[in-house]
Amino acid sequence: MSLKNKLNRMKNHIVRDKPDQPVEHLEPVVRTEIPFLETWTSQGVNPYYLDEDYCLILEKTYKLSDYHGKYRLGQIKDAVDAWNQFEGTHPLSSKGLTVEDLFFFDTETTGLGGGTGNTIFLLGYAKVKGDQLILRQHILPRPGSEIPLYHSFLEKVDYNTLVTYNGKAFDWPQVKTRHTLIREHVPKLPSFGHFDLFHGSRRLWKSKMDSVKLSNVEKEILDFHRTDDVPGYLAPMIYFDFVERKDPEGMFKVLLHNELDILSLVVLYVHLSFQILGIDSTQSSDEKLLVGKWFDYLGDKEQAVKKLEQLISESAGPESLAAKHTLAFQYKRLKNYSTAYDYWNEVRETGPEDLRLEACIELAKLSEHQFKRYDKALMFSEKAYEEMKERAVSNEKVSYDLEKRLERLERKLAK
Repeated sequence: MSLKNKLNRMKNHIVRDKPDQPVEHLEPVVRTEIPFLETWTSQGVNPYYLDEDYCLILEKTYKLSDYHGKYRLGQIKDAVDAWNQFEGTHPLSSKGLTVEDLFFFDTETTGLGGGTGNTIFLLGYAKVKGDQLILRQHILPRPGSEIPLYHSFLEKVDYNTLVTYNGKAFDWPQVKTRHTLIREHVPKLPSFGHFDLFHGSRRLWKSKMDSVKLSNVEKEILDFHRTDDVPGYLAPMIYFDFVERKDPEGMFKVLLHNELDILSLVVLYVHLSFQILGIDSTQSSDEKLLVGKWFDYLGDKEQAVKKLEQLISESAGPESLAAKHTLAFQYKRLKNYSTAYDYWNEVRETGPEDLRLEACIELAKLSEHQFKRYDKALMFSEKAYEEMKERAVSNEKVSYDLEKRLERLERKLAK
């Protein structure tokens, strides 16, 4: 039977919500002979039949007291509880959700692109259920068996609370666009309720590691170190070998790799949440600064001021000056010009080179427009011009604006 006919025939079978059913209770219409079935079942992998076709499913259960790296899996509950006490706004906030709502999702594919030649051969996810974490993986036994694969997956998936790593750019769109059938039954990814941990990791740690790929974050942030792990780039080759030879030996290593990815998503969400909410007692001054600037970027002025003022009270280092520079913009918007002036003046005097120029320009603006101190405005403008020349800064707009301000101030002072 052609794939098109299968799609048409199976279309009415796809549903989004069904009660949980153990894999072993799903009886086939026709039992397809499965190569190496005993090998699969010896590792806990069971077939999921749909008419004359099938996929394979592995389900594992973890106690919430189990550790992955430096975190207990159960600390995901602490993270969600903390978010529900949080009064601000944030794209990783799970306020209004329960821990059971979170759906930690990862895939393995035959390539990195999104074209029709790229096949998802493994869909993995984990969810908290009671006092356990249930991890389930759906395996494509061969190209052309996507119907049972996605049918089994769509029975359980919760579309509104995905937790992924770079999923907005890759994993979930792959699921949505794989077939016309899938596009019809998977809704548009919501703007809220999808927690992509890749972007949070980039915001906090891109300056301290060469790459924020998940394996690096595991080692350097989560204190989790893999042993005998198959590299992700080998997964497609292992799958092609499995399709050709049917022997699942290599696939068990791919399943373990995917399993560890998913467990890392759980504890990474914990860690990022603790960072953002100020729960992590080991948080560095740089991380505190970046969290405050993140809230500033999001437009949550109250949280930005709270986080950055806390950092200033705790630290006298360069991070404190950077926090004052960011806060000065907030205070200027709030028309607290005196505090903004004091903070920028401190940055101008003792701050790093990359901030001094901007601080001088902002001091000139405040002096001219808010305090009407044209002599001060001229002095700060001249200092800004000197900063540009000393650092050989090439910025036509900044240079033009400075020259116009100098001319204007000289005219005002000449009157």
